Amino acid sequence: MDQHIKPVELAKSYRLLNHGPTVLVSAAHGGVENVMSAAWSCALDFAPPKVTVVLDKATATRPLVEQSGYFALQVPNVSQVQLTYDVGHTSALDTPDKLAKAGVQLFRVDGYDVPLVAGSSAWLICKVIPEPRNEQVYDLFIGEVVAAYADDRVFSNGHWHFETADPSLRSLHYIAGGTFYAIGEVVVAKT
Repeated sequence: MDQHIKPVELAKSYRLLNHGPTVLVSAAHGGVENVMSAAWSCALDFAPPKVTVVLDKATATRPLVEQSGYFALQVPNVSQVQLTYDVGHTSALDTPDKLAKAGVQLFRVDGYDVPLVAGSSAWLICKVIPEPRNEQVYDLFIGEVVAAYADDRVFSNGHWHFETADPSLRSLHYIAGGTFYAIGEVVVAKT
Protein backbone atom coordinates (compact mmCIF):
# COMPACT_ATOMS: atom_id res chain seq x y z
CA MET A 1 0.00 0.00 0.00
CA ASP A 2 1.24 3.51 -0.85
CA GLN A 3 3.01 5.29 2.01
CA HIS A 4 0.61 8.26 1.74
CA ILE A 5 -2.53 6.18 2.29
CA LYS A 6 -3.58 6.54 5.92
CA PRO A 7 -6.63 5.27 7.82
CA VAL A 8 -9.40 7.79 8.46
CA GLU A 9 -11.35 7.67 11.70
CA LEU A 10 -14.81 6.33 10.79
CA ALA A 11 -16.47 9.20 12.67
CA LYS A 12 -14.81 11.58 10.17
CA SER A 13 -15.28 9.42 7.07
CA TYR A 14 -18.36 11.37 5.91
CA ARG A 15 -16.01 14.30 5.25
CA LEU A 16 -14.44 12.36 2.41
CA LEU A 17 -17.68 12.78 0.41
CA ASN A 18 -19.22 15.87 1.99
CA HIS A 19 -17.91 18.18 -0.74
CA GLY A 20 -19.82 16.36 -3.49
CA PRO A 21 -17.13 14.78 -5.66
CA THR A 22 -17.59 12.38 -8.53
CA VAL A 23 -16.67 8.93 -7.23
CA LEU A 24 -15.31 5.70 -8.60
CA VAL A 25 -17.31 2.66 -7.49
CA SER A 26 -15.47 -0.64 -7.37
CA ALA A 27 -16.59 -4.15 -6.51
CA ALA A 28 -15.60 -7.77 -7.05
CA HIS A 29 -17.22 -11.18 -6.94
CA GLY A 30 -16.26 -14.61 -8.20
CA GLY A 31 -12.91 -13.43 -9.55
CA VAL A 32 -14.45 -10.56 -11.54
CA GLU A 33 -13.53 -6.95 -10.71
CA ASN A 34 -14.98 -3.74 -12.07
CA VAL A 35 -14.86 0.00 -11.58
CA MET A 36 -17.35 2.62 -12.74
CA SER A 37 -17.77 6.36 -12.24
CA ALA A 38 -20.78 7.76 -10.42
CA ALA A 39 -21.84 11.36 -9.97
CA TRP A 40 -24.68 10.53 -7.59
CA SER A 41 -23.32 9.56 -4.21
CA CYS A 42 -23.37 11.19 -0.81
CA ALA A 43 -22.75 10.78 2.89
CA LEU A 44 -25.93 9.69 4.66
CA ASP A 45 -25.24 9.26 8.37
CA PHE A 46 -22.56 9.65 11.05
CA ALA A 47 -22.81 6.75 13.48
CA PRO A 48 -22.35 4.29 12.06
CA PRO A 49 -21.21 6.15 8.95
CA LYS A 50 -23.32 5.43 5.89
CA VAL A 51 -23.27 6.48 2.24
CA THR A 52 -25.56 6.21 -0.75
CA VAL A 53 -24.77 5.64 -4.40
CA VAL A 54 -26.92 5.16 -7.49
CA LEU A 55 -25.99 2.04 -9.50
CA ASP A 56 -28.06 1.63 -12.66
CA LYS A 57 -29.34 -1.85 -13.49
CA ALA A 58 -27.47 -1.72 -16.82
CA THR A 59 -24.01 -1.48 -15.22
CA ALA A 60 -21.58 -4.38 -14.89
CA THR A 61 -20.63 -3.22 -11.39
CA ARG A 62 -24.08 -3.51 -9.86
CA PRO A 63 -24.29 -7.35 -9.94
CA LEU A 64 -20.86 -7.52 -8.31
CA VAL A 65 -22.13 -5.31 -5.48
CA GLU A 66 -25.34 -7.32 -5.16
CA GLN A 67 -23.51 -10.67 -5.08
CA SER A 68 -20.61 -9.67 -2.82
CA GLY A 69 -22.49 -7.33 -0.49
CA TYR A 70 -19.60 -4.83 -0.62
CA PHE A 71 -18.42 -1.89 -2.68
CA ALA A 72 -15.84 0.86 -2.39
CA LEU A 73 -16.18 4.53 -3.19
CA GLN A 74 -13.03 6.32 -4.26
CA VAL A 75 -12.53 10.07 -4.64
CA PRO A 76 -10.67 10.47 -7.93
CA ASN A 77 -8.55 13.52 -8.60
CA VAL A 78 -7.40 15.77 -11.43
CA SER A 79 -4.59 13.36 -12.33
CA GLN A 80 -7.31 10.71 -12.95
CA VAL A 81 -9.69 12.76 -15.09
CA GLN A 82 -9.32 10.61 -18.23
CA LEU A 83 -9.50 7.36 -16.23
CA THR A 84 -12.64 8.63 -14.47
CA TYR A 85 -14.28 9.58 -17.75
CA ASP A 86 -13.28 6.32 -19.46
CA VAL A 87 -14.56 3.93 -16.76
CA GLY A 88 -17.82 5.91 -16.63
CA HIS A 89 -18.42 5.86 -20.37
CA THR A 90 -17.30 2.32 -21.20
CA SER A 91 -19.09 -0.76 -19.95
CA ALA A 92 -17.31 -3.98 -19.03
CA LEU A 93 -20.35 -5.69 -20.57
CA ASP A 94 -19.22 -4.41 -24.00
CA THR A 95 -15.48 -4.01 -23.33
CA PRO A 96 -14.28 -6.74 -20.93
CA ASP A 97 -10.78 -5.21 -20.74
CA LYS A 98 -12.04 -1.69 -19.97
CA LEU A 99 -9.97 -1.43 -16.78
CA ALA A 100 -6.72 -2.19 -18.60
CA LYS A 101 -7.63 0.19 -21.44
CA ALA A 102 -8.38 2.97 -18.93
CA GLY A 103 -5.12 2.33 -17.05
CA VAL A 104 -6.84 1.33 -13.81
CA GLN A 105 -4.52 -0.19 -11.22
CA LEU A 106 -6.19 -1.95 -8.30
CA PHE A 107 -5.00 -2.87 -4.82
CA ARG A 108 -6.55 -4.30 -1.67
CA VAL A 109 -6.19 -3.67 2.04
CA ASP A 110 -5.99 -6.45 4.60
CA GLY A 111 -9.33 -7.72 5.82
CA TYR A 112 -11.43 -6.71 2.78
CA ASP A 113 -11.88 -8.38 -0.59
CA VAL A 114 -12.84 -5.15 -2.32
CA PRO A 115 -10.62 -3.75 -5.09
CA LEU A 116 -9.46 -0.16 -4.57
CA VAL A 117 -8.32 2.20 -7.33
CA ALA A 118 -4.68 3.26 -6.93
CA GLY A 119 -3.94 6.97 -7.23
CA SER A 120 -7.24 8.21 -5.79
CA SER A 121 -7.35 10.74 -2.96
CA ALA A 122 -9.72 8.79 -0.68
CA TRP A 123 -11.28 5.34 -0.32
CA LEU A 124 -14.37 4.17 1.59
CA ILE A 125 -15.04 0.44 1.90
CA CYS A 126 -18.75 -0.16 2.37
CA LYS A 127 -20.94 -3.09 3.36
CA VAL A 128 -24.33 -3.03 1.64
CA ILE A 129 -27.31 -2.39 3.89
CA PRO A 130 -30.00 -4.27 1.97
CA GLU A 131 -32.94 -2.09 0.96
CA PRO A 132 -34.48 -4.13 -1.90
CA ARG A 133 -37.22 -1.62 -2.77
CA ASN A 134 -34.80 1.33 -3.01
CA GLU A 135 -32.38 -0.78 -5.03
CA GLN A 136 -35.01 -1.98 -7.51
CA VAL A 137 -37.13 1.15 -7.85
CA TYR A 138 -34.50 3.88 -7.51
CA ASP A 139 -31.20 2.03 -8.16
CA LEU A 140 -30.16 3.49 -4.78
CA PHE A 141 -27.73 1.50 -2.65
CA ILE A 142 -26.93 2.25 0.98
CA GLY A 143 -23.62 1.18 2.44
CA GLU A 144 -22.18 1.24 5.93
CA VAL A 145 -18.61 2.50 5.83
CA VAL A 146 -16.51 -0.22 7.46
CA ALA A 147 -13.08 1.24 6.61
CA ALA A 148 -11.85 4.55 5.25
CA TYR A 149 -8.51 5.80 3.98
CA ALA A 150 -7.15 9.01 2.49
CA ASP A 151 -3.99 10.32 0.92
CA ASP A 152 -2.33 12.29 3.70
CA ARG A 153 -0.95 14.81 1.20
CA VAL A 154 -4.49 16.13 0.73
CA PHE A 155 -6.54 14.87 3.75
CA SER A 156 -5.28 14.75 7.33
CA ASN A 157 -6.53 15.34 10.85
CA GLY A 158 -10.10 14.85 9.61
CA HIS A 159 -9.95 17.64 6.99
CA TRP A 160 -9.26 18.18 3.30
CA HIS A 161 -6.31 20.44 2.50
CA PHE A 162 -6.88 21.11 -1.20
CA GLU A 163 -5.52 24.65 -0.94
CA THR A 164 -2.04 23.47 0.10
CA ALA A 165 -1.86 20.16 -1.78
CA ASP A 166 -0.57 19.61 -5.27
CA PRO A 167 -3.39 20.71 -7.67
CA SER A 168 -3.33 17.24 -9.27
CA LEU A 169 -4.85 15.88 -6.03
CA ARG A 170 -7.96 18.09 -6.18
CA SER A 171 -11.25 16.20 -6.47
CA LEU A 172 -13.33 16.04 -9.65
CA HIS A 173 -16.93 17.22 -10.03
CA TYR A 174 -18.73 16.06 -13.17
CA ILE A 175 -21.24 18.22 -14.98
CA ALA A 176 -21.84 16.61 -18.40
CA GLY A 177 -20.37 16.07 -21.83
CA GLY A 178 -16.93 15.07 -20.55
CA THR A 179 -16.62 18.25 -18.51
CA PHE A 180 -15.41 18.19 -14.93
CA TYR A 181 -14.53 20.91 -12.48
CA ALA A 182 -11.76 20.56 -9.93
CA ILE A 183 -12.57 21.73 -6.45
CA GLY A 184 -11.60 25.38 -5.98
CA GLU A 185 -10.07 27.57 -3.36
CA VAL A 186 -11.09 27.60 0.29
CA VAL A 187 -13.60 30.23 1.40
CA VAL A 188 -14.23 30.54 5.15
CA ALA A 189 -17.27 32.11 6.83
CA LYS A 190 -16.97 33.86 10.16
CA THR A 191 -18.04 31.64 13.02
